[in-house]
Amino acid sequence: MKRVSKKIMIYFALGQLGWSILSGIISNLLVNFYLPDATDSVMQSHLFITQGVVFLGLTIIGIITASGRVFDAITDPLIASASDNCRSKLGKRIPFLRVAALPFALVTVLIFCCPVNGVSWVNTVWLVVTLLLFYLCMTAYCTPYNALIPVLGKHPVDRMNISTFISITYILGMGIAFSGKMVWQAVSSATGLDIIVSARIVLGVMAVIALICMWIPAFLIDEKEYTRDSAPVVSENAFKSLGKTFKNKEFRVFVLSDILYWIGITIFNTGFIYYVENLLKTDNYLILYILMTFVAFALYIPVNKITQKVGKKKIVIAGFLLFAFAFFVTTFAGKQILIPNEIFGMIIAVLVGIPMSILGVVPQAIVADIAEADEYKNKENHDGMFFASRTFAFKLGQSVAMLIFTSVATIGQYTNDAGETVSTGAGYRITLAISLVFCLLGALALVFYNEKSVRAEIAEGQKHLEEKSAE
Repeated sequence: MKRVSKKIMIYFALGQLGWSILSGIISNLLVNFYLPDATDSVMQSHLFITQGVVFLGLTIIGIITASGRVFDAITDPLIASASDNCRSKLGKRIPFLRVAALPFALVTVLIFCCPVNGVSWVNTVWLVVTLLLFYLCMTAYCTPYNALIPVLGKHPVDRMNISTFISITYILGMGIAFSGKMVWQAVSSATGLDIIVSARIVLGVMAVIALICMWIPAFLIDEKEYTRDSAPVVSENAFKSLGKTFKNKEFRVFVLSDILYWIGITIFNTGFIYYVENLLKTDNYLILYILMTFVAFALYIPVNKITQKVGKKKIVIAGFLLFAFAFFVTTFAGKQILIPNEIFGMIIAVLVGIPMSILGVVPQAIVADIAEADEYKNKENHDGMFFASRTFAFKLGQSVAMLIFTSVATIGQYTNDAGETVSTGAGYRITLAISLVFCLLGALALVFYNEKSVRAEIAEGQKHLEEKSAE
C-alpha cells in the first residue's frame, strides 16, 4: 500500500489553511463586526442589526449564529453519506473539494455585505441566509476533506504527521483571519476609506487566498493512489450510517468529551478580542494571538513525539486541564495589581498556546484511529461519516457556546448619563468561568475512552491484511 509523501502532506495541509481562513473569519470576526464592544466607537457607529437582548436573554446575533451551527450540524451526515457513496473516477472526496471551494469563499465575503446601511430587518434576513449558505458550503468542503485523513494516513505515524501538518496550517489560517480587524483598520487609516468598505476589501482578499489554497489538494492530490481496492463500500442513507458510528462505544465517549471541549474553547475564541479590549484595556489582540501561535508552533513537534510515546488519551486530557488553568488565570485579567496588563496578556497567550498545540493535533488522529478500527471490526468503511459525526456533535456544542457567550456577555452593560453603552466586564469574566467548567468536564469524560482497545483492533486488522497479501 502506497505511503503518503511529505509533499502530498503539504498539499493537503494547504487545503486546511484555506478553509481555516474562511472559518476563522466567521468564528473570530462575525460577532465582533455585528455586535461590537461598547468601547469600539468606530464600529458602534456602523450598526446593521438590532443590538442587545431581544428574547429570553438572547441576542439577534446569538440566535442567528447558533441556528447556523445547528443547520451545519444537520447537513454534516448528509454530505458525509453522499461522499461515502460517491462513485466518481476522481474518488469519494476530491470531487466535493473541487466543487465546494468557490461558493465557500464567495459566501464568506457576502456575509459582511449587508444591503442596507443601518439597522434593518433586511440585514437580519440577509445574515440568516448567507450564514446558512456559508455553513452548507463549509460542510461540503470540510467533511470530505477530513475524511481524506485516514485515506492518506493508513500508517499511524502518517496520521500523526498529517494531523501535525494540518494543525500548523489551521492555526496559520486562524491567525490570518484574526488579523482582519487590525488590517482593515490600518487600510481605512491609510486610504481614508470608510471602515466598512475597508473591511469588505480585506475580507475579499483573504477569501481569494483561501480559495487558491483550497484548490491545491483538490487538483494536485490523486485520491485513487491511496485507496485500497478491497476497501469495503458503504451504500446506505445518511442517518442510518450516522447511527452506526454512534454505536461505537469509544466514539461516543470521545464525542462527548469533544462537545464539552468545543463549548469551552468556542466561548473563549469568540470572546478573545473582548477580553483583550475590555478587560486588559489594550488593542494588542493580534500581537497576543501571534504569541499564542508561536508557542503552539514551537510545541507541535514535541507534542507529536510525546503522543507517540504516552498515547493520545493522556495528552488530550492534559490539554483539557491546561486550557482550564489558562481560563482561570484569564478571569483575573485587568484585576491584578503587580503585573502590567500588557505582560499579563502575554502570560495568558503562553498559557493558552500550550494546550492549543495539543488539541490542534491529536483529536483528529483519534477519530482516524476509531474509524480504522471500526472498519476492520465491522467490514464497512464509514471514514466520512465518522468525521461528519464528530463535527455534527461539536457544531451542536458550538451552537450552545454562541448562545452562551452572546447572552452572558451582556451582563454588566449599562447606558451612562451621556447615552453611551458601557460594560463593566462582568459578563466576560463569567464566560471564562463557564469555559473552565466545560474543559474540566471534557477531561473527565475522556477518562472513559479505551484507547488500548482501539489500538488492539487496528493491530489485528492490519495483521489480517498482511496475511491476506502474503497468500
